[in-house]
Amino acid sequence: MNLNADQCYQAVLTRDARFDGRFFVAVRTTRIYCRPICRVKTPFRKNCTFYSHAAEAEVAGYRPCKRCRPELAPGSSAMEASSQLARNTAANISQDFLAEHSLAELAEKLGVTDRQMRRVFREEFGVSPVEYWQTQRLLLAKQLLTDSRLPVTEVALASGFRSLRRFNVALKERYRLTPSELRKHQGKNGAENSSEFSFRLGYRPPLAWEQILGYLARRAIPQVETVRDGAYFRTVQLSRHGRDYSGFLEVRHEADKQMLSVRLSDALVPVCAVVLERIRRQFDLTADPALIDAALGALAKGRPGLRVPGSFDGFELAARAILGQQVSVAGASTLAGRFAARFGTRIAVPVAGLGFIFPRPKRIAQAAVRQISELGITQRRAETLIALAQAVNCGELRLEPGSRVEETLAQLRQFPGIGEWTAQYIAMRALSWPDAFPHTDLGIRKALGESNPEKILARAESWRPWRAYAALHLWSQLEKK
Repeated sequence: MNLNADQCYQAVLTRDARFDGRFFVAVRTTRIYCRPICRVKTPFRKNCTFYSHAAEAEVAGYRPCKRCRPELAPGSSAMEASSQLARNTAANISQDFLAEHSLAELAEKLGVTDRQMRRVFREEFGVSPVEYWQTQRLLLAKQLLTDSRLPVTEVALASGFRSLRRFNVALKERYRLTPSELRKHQGKNGAENSSEFSFRLGYRPPLAWEQILGYLARRAIPQVETVRDGAYFRTVQLSRHGRDYSGFLEVRHEADKQMLSVRLSDALVPVCAVVLERIRRQFDLTADPALIDAALGALAKGRPGLRVPGSFDGFELAARAILGQQVSVAGASTLAGRFAARFGTRIAVPVAGLGFIFPRPKRIAQAAVRQISELGITQRRAETLIALAQAVNCGELRLEPGSRVEETLAQLRQFPGIGEWTAQYIAMRALSWPDAFPHTDLGIRKALGESNPEKILARAESWRPWRAYAALHLWSQLEKK
């Protein structure tokens, strides 16, 4: 965001929620930075400095406000960064890539030099990649200390710190506070009598919760995901430092607070940073509905806050898309459930309707075509699933935000059995690419009353760079008919 100090101060004066998360106001007299919606006494203009990102404020020597809690501010869409390299770097950092890898390895993954990556990132965000990551870790730690009774050692590890000593040093240097001092504010915000608590993830309203929940419900993989009682549940398995962490999560909507409430199994707390980032992308929480709806114009009318459902796991989404080729949505879910039960890992969780973790790429890479075909899946699709799993397992193909989109699309198109529709659908949901557009989709053709793919693409030009949202609106039009 290009900051105009006068406009930012006006937003602070009016506590304009449209700017929440788009910038932070730092006050020289208190050395604290706040969200523009903060309810504290408005500081004098002469004492204010405005920063696009929390990390900039922290590197400049400010600490987060305990009242408005910058860690709960909505995030920013990838499209708001002008540099694709900076976007991809930030996306990988948000997925906690640096917890197990070096900057040099991240640069290699992105196909650039370490020096180039750091230079471009600083030009975009005003801080180094490590400083940006440090802020994310500390803000997560602040939320854990405020909202839970987790032991401080567990908070440190869950926030990505290798030791309690490093965590304490970082907290003291950045915030000039100890863990116990942060916990003084727990009574108003946290779970006072138990270690169970809910993470809170903010978004920019409106949020079409019922629509996104309905979309996920219709495509839920039996025994892996379920939607009931107005909430989304799923099983989870993530790895860190060579260890697997398995459990389940629950996501609910708190409309009055403009947040999602996320409950995790205790076993998933050590990898909560990754889990929360994946939930953000699955529910498209960084979207700016006002900006997107203005770009789409009449197409978005009557459906405020419609989001593009992302994916919790890229391989899972891609496999589900392949199984869904030329069959009904319900039929694809049935096949995906059989696939998960045959090749996934059984897990016992206290949620009815959940019982398996979706199979990992390594397991499918080693499967025989016959084993998959026995489930009622065609031989061609079985071969495609195995080839895809092998590419993901060896690291040749990355199905996650922060990947180079055009390169990934080109890779996907090379797999026999993956055409333009499947590639674009994977880009839309697994890569969270907002300009993906499956223009050959039958539903889009029906909604537009046009069968010529070239004419559909030409018509969609005016919706760039939000064509994925245009696709959701077109599909929603058909559902109402």
